[in-house]
Amino acid sequence: TLNNNNISRILVTSFNHMPKIRTLRLHSNHLYCDCHLAWLSDWLRQRRTIGQFTLCMAPVQLRGFNVADVQKKEYVCPEDRPGYEMIKSPSCNANSLSCPSACTCSNNIVDCRGKGLMEIPANLPEGIVEIRLEQNSIKSIPAGAFTQYKKLKRIDISKNQISDIAPDAFQGLKSLTSLVLYGNKITEIAKGLFDGLVSLQLLLLNANKINCLRVNTFQDLQNLNLLSLYDNKLQTISKGLFAPLQSIQTLHLAQNPFVCDCHLKWLADYLQDNPIETSGARCSSPRRLANKRISQIKSKKFRCSGSEDYRSRFSSECFMDLVCPEKCRCEGTIVDCANQKLARIPSHLPEYVTDLRLNDNDISVLEATGIFKKLPNLRKINLSNNKIKEVREGAFDGAASVQELMLTGNQLETVHGRMFRGLSGLKTLMLRSNLVSCVSNDTFAGLTSVRLLSLYDNRITTITPGAFTTLVSLSTINLLSNPFNCNCYLAWLGKWLRKRRIVSGNPRCQKPFFLKEIPIQDVAIQDFTCDGNDESSCQLGPRCPEQCTCVDTVVRCSNKGLRTLPKGIPKDVTELPLPPTSFTLYP
Repeated sequence: TLNNNNISRILVTSFNHMPKIRTLRLHSNHLYCDCHLAWLSDWLRQRRTIGQFTLCMAPVQLRGFNVADVQKKEYVCPEDRPGYEMIKSPSCNANSLSCPSACTCSNNIVDCRGKGLMEIPANLPEGIVEIRLEQNSIKSIPAGAFTQYKKLKRIDISKNQISDIAPDAFQGLKSLTSLVLYGNKITEIAKGLFDGLVSLQLLLLNANKINCLRVNTFQDLQNLNLLSLYDNKLQTISKGLFAPLQSIQTLHLAQNPFVCDCHLKWLADYLQDNPIETSGARCSSPRRLANKRISQIKSKKFRCSGSEDYRSRFSSECFMDLVCPEKCRCEGTIVDCANQKLARIPSHLPEYVTDLRLNDNDISVLEATGIFKKLPNLRKINLSNNKIKEVREGAFDGAASVQELMLTGNQLETVHGRMFRGLSGLKTLMLRSNLVSCVSNDTFAGLTSVRLLSLYDNRITTITPGAFTTLVSLSTINLLSNPFNCNCYLAWLGKWLRKRRIVSGNPRCQKPFFLKEIPIQDVAIQDFTCDGNDESSCQLGPRCPEQCTCVDTVVRCSNKGLRTLPKGIPKDVTELPLPPTSFTLYP
């Protein structure tokens, strides 16, 4: 609380170190609402619950107005008005602002190098021309961090931990000539960040994680001589990005994973006409151009084919999410998240991905999150060697472009058509080494494009007639290493295998004993026999006898008037209460 004081001016950096402030009282002060206080109006409007009843006391035309309600154009300084040269607004005396305790100040240079600072110091002398903040632990540059230091010519914040820079962090610094930001964790340059820096000559952004640059990022930097983007995550650069740089003499672009497709052709032409790139920038992909120097590749080599076009089509506005998900590796259009102990599919995946590798993780359930609706170019999904027990209906909605789905080495016990909804373009389905016990006639409903299906090494004992009817494009099926029960209900399969001849290898019977290890297609039709205990269809889970109630592995059939032991008692029953005289016994 700062109410009932004589405060007339508040510096723009005053609250920078208070990001979680919830209560602020400034009423009953002597606030002078000129150009120096315009920032407070914006700041309060963004935080409507604090600073209420903060009123202007001067100049006279604004007396009594709420600071947050005054329009920006009304916050003017006397020197901005003709005829007001002799009028002065109150100001914080620069001489009264001491040098930060952790820093040294001399000749208008503030030196805070290597002091373990977590944030940018506030209330620096307004006359400073250079501030050195390198080798600290600063993580962000807040709004208006340097705005009041109009004479600043050089800012060095290299080798910190900066990942967030407010769009107006450098607003109003018309005298700034050098801005050094290398060695941080910057991933994106906010729109308008460098606007107004008309005197800037040196801009070092190397050794960051910048993945995208909007086409107008450097629109006001007509005097820039040297720009370093060396060692970032840039995969493409918008055509026209460097057009405003009329004074550029040196450009560093090397150590970026450039995708040299048709959208980067302009850069090769630009560098051939303007030999200013001195770091030896090279292509990372496609393979045919990998490790070749961009400036030396002929224009006709930069072409788009298939997946190469996806990532950079809208790069001029950073529409594409080019950020590689945490714990994943991205190369070309491959997003590799394998073997990272992931429990779910990452929620933010780059739109350009064509090959998504999620194998060898800890995913147990595939939720219906709609993630694949955002990935129109996806062709392959590898979910092998996870712990998947369930695929929710709709999990693959939007995945019509996917052609290959790998679910090998999971724990799926049942498979039905609803779990594959959305995979209308699927051509390869790998379900090897799961726990599937039965294939019914709705298991593969809707998968009309599947050509290769592998059910190798499951627990399949029976397959219902018509189970493969919907697979009209099927050319190869693998049914090996399954414990088939060759009873009368499987007779159709022997006939189907002989007719279609698309099976890989020779799936063999395991039951009954006299047919053990006999290839199904070699069993005579009369040998597919049944007794009273054979099942004719898939059981999707443990059954409960019709007259009984079942809870987990307990089956209760008491007081049901039963004369014989009910059929269909689950094999895993652990408790079966039976009254001692209920049944008629037969020898």
